[in-house]
Amino acid sequence: MSKRIAVIDLGSNSARLAIFERTSRLGFFILREYKVKVRLGHGAYENGGMLQDAAIAEVLEALSEFKTYIKLYKVRKIIAGGTSALRDAPNKAVFLTRLKNELGITMKVISGEEEASLGGIAASNLLPLLEDALCVDIGGGSTELARIKDGKMIAATSLNLGTVRLKELFYDKGDLKGAAQFIKDKINALNAEFKSEQIVAIGGSLRAISKAIMERSNYAYKVLHGFCYELRKEGAFIKKIATAKPNDLKELCIKKERFDTITGGASIFDALCAFAGAKSVITSGVGVREGLFLRTILRPSMRFPKGFNPSLKSLSERFCVIDNAPIVRFSRLLFKELAPLHALGEYELGLLSAAARVFNVGRAIGYYSEAQNSAYIVRSGLNYGYTHEQICAIAAICELNSTEFSKADLGEFAGIILGKNLNITALKWLCYILALARNLGVYAGVSARFHLGVLIISGASELALLKANIKKLVEPIKFEIIFE
Repeated sequence: MSKRIAVIDLGSNSARLAIFERTSRLGFFILREYKVKVRLGHGAYENGGMLQDAAIAEVLEALSEFKTYIKLYKVRKIIAGGTSALRDAPNKAVFLTRLKNELGITMKVISGEEEASLGGIAASNLLPLLEDALCVDIGGGSTELARIKDGKMIAATSLNLGTVRLKELFYDKGDLKGAAQFIKDKINALNAEFKSEQIVAIGGSLRAISKAIMERSNYAYKVLHGFCYELRKEGAFIKKIATAKPNDLKELCIKKERFDTITGGASIFDALCAFAGAKSVITSGVGVREGLFLRTILRPSMRFPKGFNPSLKSLSERFCVIDNAPIVRFSRLLFKELAPLHALGEYELGLLSAAARVFNVGRAIGYYSEAQNSAYIVRSGLNYGYTHEQICAIAAICELNSTEFSKADLGEFAGIILGKNLNITALKWLCYILALARNLGVYAGVSARFHLGVLIISGASELALLKANIKKLVEPIKFEIIFE
Protein backbone atom coordinates (compact mmCIF):
# COMPACT_ATOMS: atom_id res chain seq x y z
CA MET A 1 0.00 0.00 0.00
CA SER A 2 1.43 3.36 -1.04
CA LYS A 3 1.22 5.57 2.02
CA ARG A 4 1.47 8.79 0.02
CA ILE A 5 0.05 9.32 -3.45
CA ALA A 6 0.53 12.47 -5.51
CA VAL A 7 -2.18 13.42 -7.98
CA ILE A 8 -1.51 16.00 -10.69
CA ASP A 9 -4.53 17.52 -12.42
CA LEU A 10 -3.60 19.57 -15.49
CA GLY A 11 -6.48 21.64 -16.80
CA SER A 12 -6.78 24.39 -19.39
CA ASN A 13 -6.49 27.16 -16.80
CA SER A 14 -4.30 25.76 -14.03
CA ALA A 15 -2.23 22.86 -12.73
CA ARG A 16 -2.88 21.35 -9.33
CA LEU A 17 -0.99 18.92 -7.15
CA ALA A 18 -2.58 17.10 -4.23
CA ILE A 19 -0.60 14.80 -1.94
CA PHE A 20 -2.85 12.26 -0.24
CA GLU A 21 -1.70 10.36 2.83
CA ARG A 22 -3.37 7.09 3.69
CA THR A 23 -3.72 6.21 7.36
CA SER A 24 -5.17 2.78 6.54
CA ARG A 25 -6.64 1.04 3.51
CA LEU A 26 -9.53 3.51 3.23
CA GLY A 27 -8.68 6.24 5.74
CA PHE A 28 -6.88 9.25 4.26
CA PHE A 29 -6.37 12.99 4.33
CA ILE A 30 -4.78 15.61 2.07
CA LEU A 31 -1.28 16.28 3.33
CA ARG A 32 -0.56 19.19 0.99
CA GLU A 33 -2.11 20.85 -2.03
CA TYR A 34 -0.57 23.23 -4.54
CA LYS A 35 -2.02 25.20 -7.42
CA VAL A 36 -0.38 27.30 -10.09
CA LYS A 37 -2.22 29.30 -12.73
CA VAL A 38 -0.63 28.14 -15.96
CA ARG A 39 -2.78 28.06 -19.06
CA LEU A 40 -1.93 25.07 -21.21
CA GLY A 41 -4.82 26.14 -23.40
CA HIS A 42 -3.60 29.73 -23.85
CA GLY A 43 -3.89 30.59 -27.52
CA ALA A 44 -4.97 27.07 -28.42
CA TYR A 45 -8.67 27.71 -28.99
CA GLU A 46 -7.89 30.27 -31.68
CA ASN A 47 -5.48 27.87 -33.40
CA GLY A 48 -7.45 24.69 -33.88
CA GLY A 49 -6.57 23.43 -30.41
CA MET A 50 -2.81 23.41 -31.05
CA LEU A 51 -0.80 23.82 -27.87
CA GLN A 52 1.48 26.83 -28.12
CA ASP A 53 5.22 26.54 -27.41
CA ALA A 54 5.16 29.22 -24.73
CA ALA A 55 2.27 27.53 -22.92
CA ILE A 56 4.00 24.14 -23.03
CA ALA A 57 7.19 25.63 -21.59
CA GLU A 58 5.27 27.37 -18.80
CA VAL A 59 3.46 24.20 -17.82
CA LEU A 60 6.62 22.08 -17.83
CA GLU A 61 8.28 24.61 -15.55
CA ALA A 62 5.34 24.46 -13.13
CA LEU A 63 5.28 20.66 -13.10
CA SER A 64 9.02 20.65 -12.45
CA GLU A 65 8.27 22.61 -9.28
CA PHE A 66 5.65 20.04 -8.37
CA LYS A 67 8.36 17.38 -8.58
CA THR A 68 10.30 19.30 -5.90
CA TYR A 69 7.41 18.89 -3.46
CA ILE A 70 6.79 15.30 -4.46
CA LYS A 71 10.42 14.55 -3.59
CA LEU A 72 10.24 16.60 -0.37
CA TYR A 73 7.33 14.49 0.91
CA LYS A 74 8.90 11.22 -0.26
CA VAL A 75 5.97 10.31 -2.49
CA ARG A 76 6.51 7.09 -4.40
CA LYS A 77 3.37 6.98 -6.54
CA ILE A 78 2.26 9.70 -8.97
CA ILE A 79 -1.06 9.77 -10.82
CA ALA A 80 -1.24 12.46 -13.50
CA GLY A 81 -4.17 13.39 -15.70
CA GLY A 82 -4.70 16.08 -18.33
CA THR A 83 -8.13 17.33 -19.30
CA SER A 84 -9.74 19.58 -21.91
CA ALA A 85 -6.87 21.51 -23.49
CA LEU A 86 -4.74 18.37 -23.69
CA ARG A 87 -7.39 16.09 -25.13
CA ASP A 88 -8.33 18.72 -27.75
CA ALA A 89 -4.74 19.26 -28.89
CA PRO A 90 -3.59 17.70 -32.18
CA ASN A 91 -0.01 18.02 -30.89
CA LYS A 92 -0.63 16.51 -27.44
CA ALA A 93 2.01 13.84 -28.10
CA VAL A 94 4.71 16.53 -28.22
CA PHE A 95 3.82 17.72 -24.73
CA LEU A 96 3.39 14.24 -23.27
CA THR A 97 6.76 13.09 -24.66
CA ARG A 98 8.57 16.11 -23.24
CA LEU A 99 6.86 15.61 -19.89
CA LYS A 100 8.00 11.99 -19.75
CA ASN A 101 11.54 12.64 -20.98
CA GLU A 102 12.25 15.81 -18.99
CA LEU A 103 10.39 15.15 -15.73
CA GLY A 104 9.77 11.42 -15.69
CA ILE A 105 6.00 11.93 -15.36
CA THR A 106 3.60 9.77 -17.35
CA MET A 107 0.34 11.63 -17.87
CA LYS A 108 -2.94 10.15 -19.02
CA VAL A 109 -5.23 12.13 -21.29
CA ILE A 110 -8.65 12.02 -19.63
CA SER A 111 -11.67 11.92 -21.91
CA GLY A 112 -14.57 14.30 -21.31
CA GLU A 113 -16.92 11.60 -20.07
CA GLU A 114 -14.22 10.15 -17.83
CA GLU A 115 -13.55 13.60 -16.37
CA ALA A 116 -17.24 13.97 -15.58
CA SER A 117 -17.25 10.52 -13.98
CA LEU A 118 -14.25 11.34 -11.80
CA GLY A 119 -16.02 14.40 -10.46
CA GLY A 120 -19.11 12.30 -9.82
CA ILE A 121 -17.10 9.62 -8.00
CA ALA A 122 -15.51 12.25 -5.76
CA ALA A 123 -18.73 14.11 -4.99
CA SER A 124 -20.87 11.02 -4.36
CA ASN A 125 -18.30 9.59 -1.93
CA LEU A 126 -17.07 12.71 -0.15
CA LEU A 127 -20.16 14.91 0.20
CA PRO A 128 -23.16 14.11 2.41
CA LEU A 129 -25.48 11.62 0.72
CA LEU A 130 -26.64 12.94 -2.65
CA GLU A 131 -30.06 11.45 -3.30
CA ASP A 132 -30.66 13.37 -6.52
CA ALA A 133 -28.13 15.88 -7.82
CA LEU A 134 -26.33 17.19 -10.89
CA CYS A 135 -22.57 17.65 -10.55
CA VAL A 136 -21.39 20.66 -12.58
CA ASP A 137 -17.64 21.12 -13.09
CA ILE A 138 -16.86 24.27 -15.08
CA GLY A 139 -13.24 24.40 -16.20
CA GLY A 140 -11.22 26.47 -18.59
CA GLY A 141 -11.91 24.41 -21.70
CA SER A 142 -14.93 22.30 -20.88
CA THR A 143 -17.85 21.72 -18.54
CA GLU A 144 -18.50 18.26 -17.13
CA LEU A 145 -21.86 17.02 -15.91
CA ALA A 146 -22.57 13.93 -13.81
CA ARG A 147 -26.06 12.97 -12.66
CA ILE A 148 -26.33 11.35 -9.23
CA LYS A 149 -29.36 9.32 -8.17
CA ASP A 150 -29.64 7.60 -4.78
CA GLY A 151 -25.94 8.17 -4.19
CA LYS A 152 -24.88 6.57 -7.49
CA MET A 153 -23.83 8.13 -10.78
CA ILE A 154 -26.27 7.30 -13.58
CA ALA A 155 -25.08 9.55 -16.42
CA ALA A 156 -22.06 11.67 -17.38
CA THR A 157 -21.15 13.95 -20.26
CA SER A 158 -18.77 16.72 -21.26
CA LEU A 159 -19.44 19.97 -23.11
CA ASN A 160 -16.81 21.93 -25.03
CA LEU A 161 -17.80 24.94 -23.00
CA GLY A 162 -15.31 26.55 -20.61
CA THR A 163 -14.18 29.88 -19.24
CA VAL A 164 -10.91 30.21 -21.17
CA ARG A 165 -12.56 28.94 -24.36
CA LEU A 166 -15.25 31.63 -24.02
CA LYS A 167 -12.66 34.28 -23.23
CA GLU A 168 -10.51 33.61 -26.29
CA LEU A 169 -13.32 32.97 -28.75
CA PHE A 170 -15.75 35.69 -27.67
CA TYR A 171 -15.03 37.94 -24.69
CA ASP A 172 -11.59 39.09 -25.87
CA LYS A 173 -13.30 40.20 -29.08
CA GLY A 174 -16.15 41.95 -27.33
CA ASP A 175 -18.67 39.48 -28.78
CA LEU A 176 -21.02 39.09 -25.81
CA LYS A 177 -23.99 38.03 -27.95
CA GLY A 178 -21.88 35.36 -29.59
CA ALA A 179 -20.82 34.03 -26.19
CA ALA A 180 -24.43 33.89 -24.97
CA GLN A 181 -25.53 32.03 -28.09
CA PHE A 182 -22.60 29.63 -27.83
CA ILE A 183 -23.56 28.80 -24.23
CA LYS A 184 -27.22 28.41 -25.18
CA ASP A 185 -26.47 26.07 -28.09
CA LYS A 186 -24.26 23.78 -26.01
CA ILE A 187 -26.72 23.51 -23.13
CA ASN A 188 -29.78 23.05 -25.34
CA ALA A 189 -28.16 19.89 -26.71
CA LEU A 190 -28.46 18.22 -23.31
CA ASN A 191 -31.27 15.78 -22.61
CA ALA A 192 -33.61 15.65 -19.64
CA GLU A 193 -31.51 13.21 -17.58
CA PHE A 194 -29.28 16.19 -16.73
CA LYS A 195 -32.02 18.02 -14.88
CA SER A 196 -32.06 18.13 -11.07
CA GLU A 197 -33.19 20.52 -8.34
CA GLN A 198 -29.82 20.20 -6.56
CA ILE A 199 -26.55 21.26 -8.14
CA VAL A 200 -23.13 20.15 -6.92
CA ALA A 201 -20.75 22.99 -7.77
CA ILE A 202 -17.24 21.82 -8.73
CA GLY A 203 -14.32 23.75 -10.21
CA GLY A 204 -12.52 26.98 -9.48
CA SER A 205 -15.10 29.38 -10.90
CA LEU A 206 -17.99 27.89 -8.93
CA ARG A 207 -15.96 27.72 -5.75
CA ALA A 208 -15.09 31.40 -6.23
CA ILE A 209 -18.81 32.19 -6.45
CA SER A 210 -19.53 30.16 -3.30
CA LYS A 211 -16.70 31.89 -1.47
CA ALA A 212 -18.09 35.29 -2.46
CA ILE A 213 -21.53 34.30 -1.13
CA MET A 214 -19.96 33.12 2.14
CA GLU A 215 -18.11 36.41 2.57
CA ARG A 216 -21.16 38.54 1.78
CA SER A 217 -23.25 36.65 4.33
CA ASN A 218 -20.53 36.56 7.05
CA TYR A 219 -20.86 32.79 7.18
CA ALA A 220 -19.08 31.57 10.32
CA TYR A 221 -17.66 28.22 9.18
CA LYS A 222 -15.00 29.11 6.61
CA VAL A 223 -14.99 25.82 4.72
CA LEU A 224 -16.12 25.68 1.09
CA HIS A 225 -16.65 21.93 0.85
CA GLY A 226 -20.28 21.27 1.79
CA PHE A 227 -21.33 24.94 1.82
CA CYS A 228 -24.95 25.24 0.62
CA TYR A 229 -27.08 28.06 -0.69
CA GLU A 230 -30.50 28.56 -2.25
CA LEU A 231 -30.77 29.93 -5.79
CA ARG A 232 -33.89 31.91 -4.92
CA LYS A 233 -31.64 33.96 -2.62
CA GLU A 234 -28.40 34.01 -4.61
CA GLY A 235 -29.49 33.62 -8.23
CA ALA A 236 -29.56 37.38 -8.79
CA PHE A 237 -26.04 37.67 -7.37
CA ILE A 238 -24.75 35.04 -9.82
CA LYS A 239 -26.34 36.96 -12.70
CA LYS A 240 -24.66 40.12 -11.42
CA ILE A 241 -21.25 38.41 -11.57
CA ALA A 242 -22.03 37.17 -15.09
CA THR A 243 -22.59 40.73 -16.36
CA ALA A 244 -20.10 42.61 -14.17
CA LYS A 245 -17.21 44.69 -15.49
CA PRO A 246 -13.75 43.71 -14.19
CA ASN A 247 -13.56 46.85 -12.05
CA ASP A 248 -16.80 45.89 -10.29
CA LEU A 249 -15.85 42.31 -9.42
CA LYS A 250 -13.85 43.26 -6.33
CA GLU A 251 -16.98 44.77 -4.81
CA LEU A 252 -18.67 41.40 -5.41
CA CYS A 253 -15.98 39.65 -3.29
CA ILE A 254 -14.28 38.07 -6.32
CA LYS A 255 -10.51 37.69 -6.11
CA LYS A 256 -8.37 39.45 -8.72
CA GLU A 257 -6.98 36.19 -10.12
CA ARG A 258 -10.51 35.30 -11.26
CA PHE A 259 -11.38 38.60 -12.93
CA ASP A 260 -10.68 37.43 -16.49
CA THR A 261 -12.70 34.19 -16.38
CA ILE A 262 -15.34 34.46 -13.65
CA THR A 263 -17.95 36.19 -15.81
CA GLY A 264 -17.84 33.32 -18.27
CA GLY A 265 -18.08 30.77 -15.46
CA ALA A 266 -21.05 32.58 -13.91
CA SER A 267 -22.77 32.83 -17.31
CA ILE A 268 -22.40 29.10 -17.95
CA PHE A 269 -23.54 28.27 -14.42
CA ASP A 270 -26.58 30.54 -14.58
CA ALA A 271 -27.67 28.96 -17.86
CA LEU A 272 -27.13 25.42 -16.57
CA CYS A 273 -29.10 26.09 -13.38
CA ALA A 274 -31.99 27.41 -15.47
CA PHE A 275 -31.87 24.35 -17.76
CA ALA A 276 -31.74 21.92 -14.82
CA GLY A 277 -34.57 23.60 -12.92
CA ALA A 278 -32.19 23.87 -9.94
CA LYS A 279 -33.24 25.23 -6.56
CA SER A 280 -30.20 24.66 -4.36
CA VAL A 281 -26.42 24.38 -4.64
CA ILE A 282 -23.94 22.42 -2.55
CA THR A 283 -20.30 23.35 -3.04
CA SER A 284 -17.79 20.58 -3.61
CA GLY A 285 -14.18 21.07 -2.62
CA VAL A 286 -13.38 17.79 -4.37
CA GLY A 287 -13.24 16.95 -8.04
CA VAL A 288 -10.99 15.27 -10.59
CA ARG A 289 -7.98 14.95 -8.24
CA GLU A 290 -9.98 13.17 -5.55
CA GLY A 291 -11.70 11.08 -8.21
CA LEU A 292 -8.34 9.88 -9.56
CA PHE A 293 -7.20 9.04 -6.03
CA LEU A 294 -10.43 7.28 -5.02
CA ARG A 295 -10.38 5.22 -8.18
CA THR A 296 -7.12 3.63 -7.00
CA ILE A 297 -8.44 2.64 -3.54
CA LEU A 298 -12.14 1.89 -4.12
CA ARG A 299 -12.01 -0.67 -6.90
CA PRO A 300 -14.20 -2.28 -8.05
CA SER A 301 -17.31 -0.75 -6.46
CA MET A 302 -16.15 2.90 -6.49
CA ARG A 303 -18.01 3.31 -3.20
CA PHE A 304 -16.96 3.39 0.44
CA PRO A 305 -18.63 0.68 2.55
CA LYS A 306 -21.99 1.74 3.97
CA GLY A 307 -21.54 3.83 7.10
CA PHE A 308 -17.81 4.35 6.54
CA ASN A 309 -16.38 7.87 6.73
CA PRO A 310 -12.75 8.33 5.61
CA SER A 311 -12.21 11.55 7.61
CA LEU A 312 -13.57 10.07 10.84
CA LYS A 313 -11.35 7.04 10.31
CA SER A 314 -8.30 9.18 9.54
CA LEU A 315 -8.75 11.51 12.54
CA SER A 316 -9.13 8.61 14.95
CA GLU A 317 -6.10 6.81 13.52
CA ARG A 318 -3.87 9.90 13.61
CA PHE A 319 -4.85 11.55 16.88
CA CYS A 320 -6.66 9.21 19.27
CA VAL A 321 -4.16 8.13 21.93
CA ILE A 322 -6.48 5.49 23.41
CA ASP A 323 -8.98 3.08 21.89
CA ASN A 324 -12.34 4.82 21.95
CA ALA A 325 -14.34 1.74 20.91
CA PRO A 326 -15.65 1.08 24.47
CA ILE A 327 -16.79 4.71 24.75
CA VAL A 328 -18.57 4.47 21.40
CA ARG A 329 -20.35 1.31 22.61
CA PHE A 330 -21.36 2.92 25.90
CA SER A 331 -22.59 6.04 24.09
CA ARG A 332 -24.88 4.00 21.91
CA LEU A 333 -26.05 1.88 24.85
CA LEU A 334 -26.84 4.93 27.01
CA PHE A 335 -28.59 6.65 24.11
CA LYS A 336 -30.87 3.63 23.77
CA GLU A 337 -31.43 3.19 27.52
CA LEU A 338 -32.23 6.87 28.11
CA ALA A 339 -34.50 7.16 25.07
CA PRO A 340 -37.65 7.46 27.24
CA LEU A 341 -36.19 10.69 28.63
CA HIS A 342 -34.63 12.33 25.56
CA ALA A 343 -36.83 11.03 22.69
CA LEU A 344 -34.07 11.64 20.12
CA GLY A 345 -33.64 9.77 16.84
CA GLU A 346 -31.13 8.41 14.35
CA TYR A 347 -29.82 11.82 13.32
CA GLU A 348 -28.76 12.65 16.87
CA LEU A 349 -27.38 9.14 17.41
CA GLY A 350 -25.15 9.62 14.36
CA LEU A 351 -23.74 12.83 15.82
CA LEU A 352 -23.14 11.16 19.18
CA SER A 353 -21.42 8.13 17.66
CA ALA A 354 -19.08 10.31 15.60
CA ALA A 355 -18.21 12.52 18.58
CA ALA A 356 -17.53 9.45 20.74
CA ARG A 357 -14.92 8.28 18.22
CA VAL A 358 -12.97 11.55 18.15
CA PHE A 359 -13.89 13.52 21.30
CA ASN A 360 -10.30 13.32 22.61
CA VAL A 361 -8.27 13.93 19.44
CA GLY A 362 -7.00 17.17 21.04
CA ARG A 363 -5.16 15.07 23.63
CA ALA A 364 -2.50 14.38 21.01
CA ILE A 365 -1.56 18.07 21.30
CA GLY A 366 -1.65 18.13 25.09
CA TYR A 367 -3.89 17.53 28.09
CA TYR A 368 -4.56 21.19 28.82
CA SER A 369 -7.20 22.71 26.52
CA GLU A 370 -7.90 19.21 25.23
CA ALA A 371 -11.59 19.86 24.63
CA GLN A 372 -11.03 23.10 22.71
CA ASN A 373 -8.25 21.49 20.68
CA SER A 374 -10.49 18.52 19.89
CA ALA A 375 -13.24 20.82 18.63
CA TYR A 376 -10.77 22.70 16.45
CA ILE A 377 -9.33 19.50 14.97
CA VAL A 378 -12.83 18.20 14.20
CA ARG A 379 -13.88 21.42 12.49
CA SER A 380 -10.61 21.47 10.54
CA GLY A 381 -10.22 17.79 9.72
CA LEU A 382 -13.65 16.17 9.51
CA ASN A 383 -13.63 17.10 5.85
CA TYR A 384 -15.80 14.54 4.12
CA GLY A 385 -19.27 13.07 4.29
CA TYR A 386 -20.88 15.46 6.78
CA THR A 387 -22.88 18.65 6.41
CA HIS A 388 -21.56 21.85 7.99
CA GLU A 389 -24.30 21.56 10.59
CA GLN A 390 -23.15 18.06 11.51
CA ILE A 391 -19.44 18.94 11.63
CA CYS A 392 -19.99 21.95 13.88
CA ALA A 393 -22.37 19.96 16.10
CA ILE A 394 -19.88 17.08 16.48
CA ALA A 395 -17.17 19.62 17.36
CA ALA A 396 -19.46 21.21 19.96
CA ILE A 397 -20.19 17.82 21.56
CA CYS A 398 -16.45 17.15 21.75
CA GLU A 399 -15.84 20.51 23.40
CA LEU A 400 -18.79 20.81 25.78
CA ASN A 401 -19.58 17.26 26.89
CA SER A 402 -18.24 17.68 30.42
CA THR A 403 -19.51 21.20 31.09
CA GLU A 404 -22.73 23.06 31.66
CA PHE A 405 -23.39 25.39 28.74
CA SER A 406 -25.91 27.62 27.02
CA LYS A 407 -26.48 28.73 23.42
CA ALA A 408 -24.06 31.61 23.99
CA ASP A 409 -21.24 29.11 24.54
CA LEU A 410 -21.65 27.89 20.94
CA GLY A 411 -20.31 31.25 19.82
CA GLU A 412 -20.25 32.09 16.13
CA PHE A 413 -21.29 28.55 15.20
CA ALA A 414 -24.64 28.64 17.03
CA GLY A 415 -26.54 29.64 13.89
CA ILE A 416 -25.09 26.69 11.98
CA ILE A 417 -25.50 24.05 14.71
CA LEU A 418 -29.00 24.86 15.89
CA GLY A 419 -31.91 24.72 13.47
CA LYS A 420 -34.47 22.36 12.07
CA ASN A 421 -32.40 19.24 12.84
CA LEU A 422 -31.04 20.02 16.30
CA ASN A 423 -32.07 22.19 19.23
CA ILE A 424 -30.19 23.20 22.36
CA THR A 425 -31.92 20.59 24.55
CA ALA A 426 -30.97 17.78 22.18
CA LEU A 427 -27.38 19.02 22.09
CA LYS A 428 -27.25 19.02 25.90
CA TRP A 429 -28.47 15.43 25.95
CA LEU A 430 -25.79 14.34 23.48
CA CYS A 431 -23.10 16.08 25.51
CA TYR A 432 -24.36 14.50 28.73
CA ILE A 433 -24.54 11.00 27.27
CA LEU A 434 -20.99 11.29 25.91
CA ALA A 435 -19.75 12.52 29.29
CA LEU A 436 -21.36 9.52 30.98
CA ALA A 437 -19.89 7.16 28.38
CA ARG A 438 -16.42 8.69 28.80
CA ASN A 439 -16.50 7.81 32.46
CA LEU A 440 -18.07 4.37 32.17
CA GLY A 441 -16.19 3.20 29.10
CA VAL A 442 -12.78 2.95 30.73
CA TYR A 443 -13.87 0.38 33.36
CA ALA A 444 -14.12 -3.31 32.57
CA GLY A 445 -17.14 -5.03 34.06
CA VAL A 446 -19.27 -1.89 34.37
CA SER A 447 -22.72 -1.84 32.73
CA ALA A 448 -25.78 0.41 32.73
CA ARG A 449 -29.53 0.06 32.32
CA PHE A 450 -32.49 2.38 32.71
CA HIS A 451 -35.43 0.96 34.65
CA LEU A 452 -38.52 2.64 36.10
CA GLY A 453 -37.01 6.11 35.79
CA VAL A 454 -33.68 5.16 37.35
CA LEU A 455 -30.29 4.71 35.66
CA ILE A 456 -28.67 1.70 37.32
CA ILE A 457 -24.91 1.44 36.97
CA SER A 458 -23.69 -2.03 37.88
CA GLY A 459 -20.17 -3.04 38.87
CA ALA A 460 -19.37 0.46 40.17
CA SER A 461 -20.20 0.33 43.87
CA GLU A 462 -16.52 0.44 44.88
CA LEU A 463 -15.37 2.90 42.22
CA ALA A 464 -15.20 6.15 44.17
CA LEU A 465 -13.61 8.24 41.41
CA LEU A 466 -16.17 7.10 38.86
CA LYS A 467 -19.08 7.88 41.15
CA ALA A 468 -17.67 11.30 42.03
CA ASN A 469 -17.15 12.21 38.37
CA ILE A 470 -20.67 11.16 37.39
CA LYS A 471 -22.24 13.09 40.24
CA LYS A 472 -20.54 16.25 38.95
CA LEU A 473 -22.32 16.00 35.59
CA VAL A 474 -25.39 18.17 35.00
CA GLU A 475 -28.33 16.19 33.64
CA PRO A 476 -30.54 17.89 31.02
CA ILE A 477 -33.44 16.84 33.22
CA LYS A 478 -33.23 15.42 36.73
CA PHE A 479 -33.38 11.66 37.15
CA GLU A 480 -32.02 9.24 39.71
CA ILE A 481 -28.74 7.35 39.30
CA ILE A 482 -27.84 4.45 41.58
CA PHE A 483 -24.63 2.43 41.75
CA GLU A 484 -24.58 -1.26 42.57
